[in-house]
Amino acid sequence: MKLKKVVSSITALTMTAALLAGCGGSTGNTEQAPAPEADNTASQTEQEAPKQEETKADAETSAVEEQVLKVAAFEGGYGADMWSEVAAAFEASHPGVTVELTVDKKLEDVISPSMKAGDYPDVVHLATGREAALTETLTKENALLPLTDVLEMTVPGEDVKVKDKIVPGFLDTLATNPYGDGVTYYAPMFYSPCGLFYNAGLFKEKGWEVPTTWEEMWALGDTAAAEGIALFTYPTTGYFDAFTYATLSSAGGSDFFNKCMTYEDGIWESENATKVFELIAKLGEYTEATTVANANNDNFTKNQQLILDNKAIFCPNGTWLPGEMADAPREDGFEWGFMAIPAVNEGGAGCSFCWFEQMWIPAAAQNQDMAKEFVAYMYSDEAAQIFAKAAAIQPITGVSDYLEGDNKLFYSIYDNGATAVMGGFAATAPVEGVNMLDTLCGTVNSIVSGDKTVAEWQAAVEEASDKLRAAME
Repeated sequence: MKLKKVVSSITALTMTAALLAGCGGSTGNTEQAPAPEADNTASQTEQEAPKQEETKADAETSAVEEQVLKVAAFEGGYGADMWSEVAAAFEASHPGVTVELTVDKKLEDVISPSMKAGDYPDVVHLATGREAALTETLTKENALLPLTDVLEMTVPGEDVKVKDKIVPGFLDTLATNPYGDGVTYYAPMFYSPCGLFYNAGLFKEKGWEVPTTWEEMWALGDTAAAEGIALFTYPTTGYFDAFTYATLSSAGGSDFFNKCMTYEDGIWESENATKVFELIAKLGEYTEATTVANANNDNFTKNQQLILDNKAIFCPNGTWLPGEMADAPREDGFEWGFMAIPAVNEGGAGCSFCWFEQMWIPAAAQNQDMAKEFVAYMYSDEAAQIFAKAAAIQPITGVSDYLEGDNKLFYSIYDNGATAVMGGFAATAPVEGVNMLDTLCGTVNSIVSGDKTVAEWQAAVEEASDKLRAAME
């Protein structure tokens, strides 16, 4: 039951009891003669007692209602204003609650010192896969609060349970159940189908067909190269997580993908894995020449700019890209295009990894009940509409009703035949010197530059997988 309703019920019952008690000395006849003065004094004393009790009860209720909820949120490409608006809306619907909001692009740097001192936020919006790996670290330390009971809560202000509001599939993945035990620790937040972005206007101008197979991709790459246009670029190697996940699933199916994510012995040396390593290596041969030099946190937008300038055709990214490049210059006739990763196997379907961010509650949070209420509120239509104005799309049913323009194109990718891929690597105990994503994705720069071979890369990934398998929890 929601805390606000509990408090309201307590208040109502207290006031009702007080009123009944206050009327207990009355006969109900308002026209009867006044009692003697001494009796009036006694009656007044008797009537003041319940009023004092009522005042005490109100004070206790007020103390329960007056709460400060500490919310820490990462400021991504969607900006910070939406968090302020959502916090204000939550406060308005939960009288007595004050949201103490911390929003920062380097959230880990802001909240980690206080957390080390024992002062934890009540709610944190911070996805996995970030360089600082704060979410993963707390997961490995079993320092998160289970959220399975939140899924059974009623969405504040609505009459539907949280679990029934969330789009199917989002709660059956390692990206929400990091221990693989069916218990939810991460609440799925802003989701983004990932794929290849391109200039649809360029295809119209050149009369090119959008490729649906890798053979067609290579053919297009050769055609474009003759005109001085590269087939491919990427912002940073970190964007190869979604790309690689999609190609892994396309190569071997969901069962194979899950085996990769849980470090099955020999899985990275398998035929299907080899297909993926070799495909990415070949794609490196079609990658724009300046990409590696700019594939870092300071210059990644230069690589994204390449597709706006018609210097490269495809760039892997998520649906936040158009907003991130909204003010960037572009060629005349530029029009966003978006496609799934082509199928690895002949006759297969294209795949699109669905990236989504996560919200969680530290096990050491002081205000856990209201923190759960806040998480449940994230799936309300009210919150979703606020987020949608900033192009941050919640994974809730009916969300497309709030979308327009490019977002309708991006979020229809699964309606157009692409297979959705979700999930990530299983949580493990910390292993010194081992970072699976860095080994798998971070090595791409060295593959593109020719500093490492596919065989070296593949062996390093298998070695990291072996070490993490032994540390699985």
